[in-house]
Amino acid sequence: MKKLTLKNRFQTNATLLPNDFIDNYMVSANGEFVKVYLFLLRHLDDPCSSLTIPMIADCLNNTENDVLRAFRYWETSGLLRLERDEDGRITGIELQKMTSVRKSGTDIPDKLDDPLTGEPAVMESAVASSFVPPNAVPLDSFRAQKEIKSLLFIAEQYLGKTLTRTDMETITYFYDTLHMSADLIEYLLESCVENGHKSMHYIRKVALSWCDSGIETVSQAKEQTQSYNKNCFTVLNSFGIKNRGPAPSELIYIRKWAEDYGFTIDMIEEACRRTISATHQPSFEYADSILTRWHDNQVRTLKDVSVLDEAYQKEKAAQRNVSVRARTASRNLNNFERRNYDMDSLEEQLLNSN
Repeated sequence: MKKLTLKNRFQTNATLLPNDFIDNYMVSANGEFVKVYLFLLRHLDDPCSSLTIPMIADCLNNTENDVLRAFRYWETSGLLRLERDEDGRITGIELQKMTSVRKSGTDIPDKLDDPLTGEPAVMESAVASSFVPPNAVPLDSFRAQKEIKSLLFIAEQYLGKTLTRTDMETITYFYDTLHMSADLIEYLLESCVENGHKSMHYIRKVALSWCDSGIETVSQAKEQTQSYNKNCFTVLNSFGIKNRGPAPSELIYIRKWAEDYGFTIDMIEEACRRTISATHQPSFEYADSILTRWHDNQVRTLKDVSVLDEAYQKEKAAQRNVSVRARTASRNLNNFERRNYDMDSLEEQLLNSN
């Protein structure tokens, strides 16, 4: 029998991925996080590689915050260590050796570099380390407790404080009762803090709003956030308000119009335009009166507004005609020619007749 001759035409330019990553790390990680880790592996031994966070974001079609979230996730998982300068900016990434003890759920590193200062920071506070999530599912307790502890650490970094037990129970409520994923909870914290809201009460209201809206993924949350930001920008721009965000009282009105009344942005913009035309200044109260009247009259589109305007103009014209007729009748009455009588002469004639 002839011997087989093997020829290798396979490209050697390849990235080696450890089986341990697939078996123990990839399963519980968000797909976007996996993309970032694989991208780092690809450029690990590339001498010509000069990576920046914006470049990674562009290559993976992600935002820079998505990349930073992935970094924090893999740092928490112990697969990489971030090097930072004195100002806390990331200057280097060191990939760490994998360990199979991840299966036991006990491989969370005790210490990490604080993402704000770059100094070593304790991952869990004294309260957090002893915190046991209420109503944890026994069959998945290792994974659940690991993800919750990771979320508690991330929350402390975003909020810049040690979490109270109520704070920790609230975050656990998001995970265990609202069934929000760890990625979604992290994005919830990030988006609230970026908008200047660190109150857990406010964060809870946003979480409940997302739950009521059926938001289950980060992409869905981003889509709603973009829509929300668009509404705020449109209203402020229509009112001529520049260089600031909406005040809390103004946000209440915007949410009422968009969420409670369900008006589209073009309807809200039209109400703002009419407000400026009538009052010559921004007035959320006046715009609210317009939108409330439209809502009460089942007006949903700009075409419905035109119909309502036409009916209003007809009613106004009818009232004007009634007023004109009333004034005409009054003038006719006043124009009646009165006769002048000589009462003394009439009296004398009456006496002489007797």
